[in-house]
Amino acid sequence: MTTTAITAPRTAATFQDDPNWWRQASVYQIYPRSFSDSNGDGIGDLNGITAKVPYLTELGVDAVWLSPFYPSALADGGYDVDDYRNVDPKLGTLEDFDAMAGALHAAGIKLIVDIVPNHSSDRHEWFREALAAPKGSAARSRYIFRDGLGENGELPPSDWDSVFGGPVWERITEPDGTPGQWYMHIFAKEQPDFNWDNPEVRADFLETLRFWSDRGVDGFRIDVAHALTKNLEGTLPSKADLDARGEALFLAGEHPYWDRNEVHGIYAEWRTLFNEYNPPRTAVAEAWVHADRRARYASPDGLGQAFNFDLLQADFDAGQFRRTVTKNLAEAEASGASSTWVFSNHDVVRHATRYGLPVSESSAEGEIMAGQAGKRWLLEGGRQEDVDIELGLRRARAASLLMFALPGSAYLYQGEELGLQEVGSEIPDAERQDPSFFRNKGVEIGRDGCRVPLPWSAGGSSFGFGPGGSHLPQPEWFAGISVEAQENREDSTLSLYRRALSLRWELQSAETLEWLETGRDDVLAFRRPNGWTSVTNFGTAPFALPAGRLLVASSPAENGELPGAATAWLQA
Repeated sequence: MTTTAITAPRTAATFQDDPNWWRQASVYQIYPRSFSDSNGDGIGDLNGITAKVPYLTELGVDAVWLSPFYPSALADGGYDVDDYRNVDPKLGTLEDFDAMAGALHAAGIKLIVDIVPNHSSDRHEWFREALAAPKGSAARSRYIFRDGLGENGELPPSDWDSVFGGPVWERITEPDGTPGQWYMHIFAKEQPDFNWDNPEVRADFLETLRFWSDRGVDGFRIDVAHALTKNLEGTLPSKADLDARGEALFLAGEHPYWDRNEVHGIYAEWRTLFNEYNPPRTAVAEAWVHADRRARYASPDGLGQAFNFDLLQADFDAGQFRRTVTKNLAEAEASGASSTWVFSNHDVVRHATRYGLPVSESSAEGEIMAGQAGKRWLLEGGRQEDVDIELGLRRARAASLLMFALPGSAYLYQGEELGLQEVGSEIPDAERQDPSFFRNKGVEIGRDGCRVPLPWSAGGSSFGFGPGGSHLPQPEWFAGISVEAQENREDSTLSLYRRALSLRWELQSAETLEWLETGRDDVLAFRRPNGWTSVTNFGTAPFALPAGRLLVASSPAENGELPGAATAWLQA
C-alpha cells in the first residue's frame, strides 16, 4: 500500500522552516506535573522541563506536546482550565514558559500545547460571572444553561449521562438563593460546557490561539475536538432514543452534542488564523468519531491532522496491526493528512503493562479488542504480580520499533522510552489523585498509575524527580529502570529508543510503504523508501530475516533469526 509522497529526505537545516514538519514527526508528550521538579515542591514544573532539554535532544524527538499547564483545580488532571492565557503558579510563570519554549527551539524541537475548548473550569471568571448573573443574561449565554423539567424545574433537561458517570446536567442556586437553572457538562460537574453558538466564545478562543502562537507555540492538540457544537433546541431526545438511533445518528452528524457537522466551521476559522504564521501553526484533533468522519478533522482546511488510537486499542497481533495500519494510511491519503500512531498517553495503562496481560481471543473477523486488558486490570486492582513484565516489555519494544518505521507522526508518552510499567496497587488509596477514582467510589483505581513522576536517578527521595519528593508515590523498582540505570547500557530500552529515533530521522522520506510477504501469519514486514525494511515477529518461533544490513533490533537477532516478540530494521 502506498500513501501520498510529499517529502524528500529530511535535514536539520530544513526541518525548522518546513511547513510539513509535523507529517512524520516524533512527538514526545510531557505531563508537566510528573516530568521534572526544579524547586523541590514535589510537583513538576516548566523550569524542570527546560533543564531536561538536553535529555530530549539526545532522545531524538522532533517536538514536545505539553499537556495542560494552565491554572486549574485539577478536577480532571488540568483539563479543567481556570485561565487559558496563563500558567499555573505551581508550574511557573509566563516568563518561565518563554524560557522553556526558547530552549526547545534552540535545540531544534517544536512545541505543541493542549487547548481545551469544549469546557472551562467552574472557577473560570466567565462561569463565576454566569452564576452571579440572572437567567437570560449575556454572562450565562457563554455556557449552556437550560430550565429544568417538572413542576418547579426540579428535573434535569434530559436523562443523558456524563462521560465520568452521573447526569450531564447540574443544577445551580440562583443569586437570590432559590433553586435555579441547570448547566451542561459532558465531563465532570467542575467542567461546564461552553456555548459555541456565542460569538464571544469563538472570538475569545481565537485570541487564545493567537496569544500562544505569538509566544512561539508551533502547534496545538485539540482536546475533545468533536464536542464543541451542540443542538439543544426544543424537547431533548431521551437517552434510549439516542441509543436506538445509534450509528445512523453519528454518520449523519446529527447527535445532539457529539461530532456535529457545524464544528468544522469553527476549525475553518482556526485554520485561517494558523495560516497567518510562517510556517503555519499545526493542529491535531482528539476526535473519537466514526472512521468515515475522521478525515474532516484532518482536512487541510481544518485542523490538518486527527489522532487515531487504533493501534493503542489493538492486541499484540499481526493481523490486527496490518489491518489497522492499512486502514489508517488509506484514511490519511484520502484526507491529505498524515496518520498518527500512539501506544500510551496520560489516560491509559502503559503499553508495557498492557502487553503483559492476558487478553480475550479475537473474533473470527479479527476485530480490535478495544484495549480491554488494561481496563480490566485496573478494575481488578492493578496488581503487579498479574503482569508478565518480561513479555510485556519485549512486546512493547517490538511494537514501538514497528511504529517508528511507519509513515506518519509517532507520539510517545513520557517514560515509555524507559519501558516504564504502570504503577498499580502500589499507590495507597489515601494518596491517589485522579478524580475518576473518587467518582467511581474506589471501584476503578484510576489513571494515577501512568502519571507517577519519572525516575531520573537510581536513588534519592524521588529518584531524581526533584529534591523534595514526588506528588505521587514511586515504587522501589523505579531504581532499576531509571534514566541513570539505563544511560550507558546498550541493551536498555532508552538506548533502543535513542538509536531508533536517530535512524528514523535519517531514513524518513516519502510517506509510502510496501507490504512484504513473509510466509507466516504471525510475521509482518514492510519496506519504506531507500530500501529500509521493518520486520516484526508477533509469534514465538524464530523467523529468518531477509538479506540486508541489520540497523537495529528490539531483541538480539541470533544467526540471522529474529526471536518472537521482536522487531528488526534492515537496510538493503
